Parts: sequence; C-alpha cells; structure tokens
Amino acid sequence: MDKKLHCVKKDLFQRDIPAVLLVLLLLAVLLLNFLLYTYLNDFSVATGQPQVDSSLCPFGYFRLGPMKNCSPWLSCEAINTEVRKLKRVGEGAVKKVFLSEWKEKKVSLSQLTNSELKEDFLHGLKMLKSLQSKYVVKLLGYCEQKFTVLTEYHPLGSLKNLNEVLDLPKYKGVNTWHRRFRLAIDYVSTIHYLHNSPLGTLVMCDSNDLDKVLSQYLLTSDFHVVVNDLDALPLVNRSAGRLVKCGHRELQGEFVAPEQLWPYGEKVPFEDDLMPPYDEKTDIWKIPDVSNFFLGHVEGSDIVRFHLFDIHAACKKKNPAERPSAELVMNTYRNVLTLLLREGAIPGTREML
Repeated sequence: MDKKLHCVKKDLFQRDIPAVLLVLLLLAVLLLNFLLYTYLNDFSVATGQPQVDSSLCPFGYFRLGPMKNCSPWLSCEAINTEVRKLKRVGEGAVKKVFLSEWKEKKVSLSQLTNSELKEDFLHGLKMLKSLQSKYVVKLLGYCEQKFTVLTEYHPLGSLKNLNEVLDLPKYKGVNTWHRRFRLAIDYVSTIHYLHNSPLGTLVMCDSNDLDKVLSQYLLTSDFHVVVNDLDALPLVNRSAGRLVKCGHRELQGEFVAPEQLWPYGEKVPFEDDLMPPYDEKTDIWKIPDVSNFFLGHVEGSDIVRFHLFDIHAACKKKNPAERPSAELVMNTYRNVLTLLLREGAIPGTREML
C-alpha cells in the first residue's frame, strides 16, 4: 500500500514539474517584454530625470521638478509677487520670453509684445490650458489681464538648437541614431495627439519651413520633445464641413504641402478668398523632412531612413487623402525601432539591450 501511494505521489510530482517550468518560462517572457518596453519608453540620458506627466495633477494644477504635491496654477497676484524676471531669452511676433525665477526654480515668463495680436496670444493660452499632457509644455500660471503666461523652463531651448546641443562633449554619448530616432517618434506622437486632441483635430499652422517647425518645440533636459507654441492651431471639423487655411498670405516652397500652394498659376494674382482650404494632412506631408533633420548623419541613421522609406513615400503623396494618418506613421516608427533593436541591424544595437 505504501509503495503504491509512493508511486502515485511520484507521478503527481512529475506532472507538476512541466507546469512549474511553464509558469517560470511565462514569467521570464513577461519580464523580458517589460524590460524591453521600459527601455524603449524610458531611455534617458544619465544626467536627466524621467519625464513626469503633468496629467498626474488634476486640471488647473501642476507639479514642477522635485515637488511632491500639486500646486494650483499661479494667479495674477502670485505672478506679480512671487515671480522675478532674470533676462530675456527670446522674442517672436506675438510675445517676448523671459527666463524668470519662482521659489528658487527657473521658469519661463511670456508676455504679449504686439497688442494687435492679443487674440492670437489668448488663443495660445486657451490651447495651452486645454491640451496639458506629456506632449505639451507644462503650464504653471497665467494672467489674462496682463497677457502673461508662466511655463516650465527648458534650458536646452528649442529644437533648432538640437545639433549644437548634441555636439557638446557632455552629450556626446546620446548623439546616436537611437536617441535621435526617439526624438522623431516624440515629434510624430505629438502630431498624433494634436490630430486627436480633446478639442478635436488641430492643425499645426506655424510650420511653413523647417526652422519654423523646430522653433515651435522644446528639447527637455531628459531628451524628449514638447510643443511650446500653440498660437496657430486651427480646428478641422469634417462633419461641419470646416477645413482650415494657415494664414491669409500666399505660401511658397517645397516644404509646405502641395494643397497649401496657390493652385491657379502665376497669371492669376493671389486672393485669400479664392484659396481653397485644407485639412490636417498638411502636417503629414512635412513629417519626412522634420524626421530627416532629427536623424542627422550619425552612424546608423541611413539604415533607419531605409526602413522608413515606404512610410515617408506615403507621406509625400500629392493627394492628401492618400497620405497615412499620424497614428499610422507613429506606429510604423515604433515598429521600426523595435525591429532594429531586436535584430541588432545597426552596430552597437545589441550592446544597448
């Protein structure tokens, strides 16, 4: 009897072994996927801190740097009494930007410069309040009466400075195809967010040339991209038959989409009333040129371009309806990144994993 019981226990034990191994194997696969996901999404420079999503604070509140608690957006009174200007760091057609200080933290203070453009300024503020997310610069406070906006300060500046920043010795280690490609993914993800925003489909109109596009975005200290200038974001509403036009002047050049060009030839003088409107696919047309800037000429960038050839060719379709959505471009970028990392197709890739 004891011998029979022993055999039964032995048989049950042997049956349990494959089950245990299966569970362990499953856990190992899950752990590997988690590590890969974490690496792809949270890779940052050694000196930087992980990006904190402002959505962790409720609407009307912010958290800055090491702050543990969310603070309400600063009011006119708080900005007047608690914020100190240090120096002017930028100026555009609509506003001046000052490096400032609030409670020993560096912040950015924007003030209207041209009273004729106050509607643009207030529109930008409305967009900034409504679109707070990891894709948009963090709002810290505002004063509509004085046309003043307070936002998070990013010392690396706009994306126009990207190549100069990456040429600095301290950032040599992140001047790689992987980091540059991640910035391109950030950019396309922001376009996807704007095309599917809480307010509807928004078009990035301040984008008539590459420099103008780059000036609309900031490079964070942990090497991510956030959109900063939201003064020109018209809404596309197909159900209501509403399309957009980016400004009231004639646009020229190869950077803008074909449908943004005057369609009636040189013999017909430009008239804004005769210019046909268009939709968000103008943003898609510009993605390959912006991404080409991001990729630069570092080792491995040409291999990335090769894998993006088809999706970029689709972005350049003359017919806007034939161009892909920002979501499709974003997903293609992410898939290419994952593929290159897994296959180790670029020298040094396997060491990154």
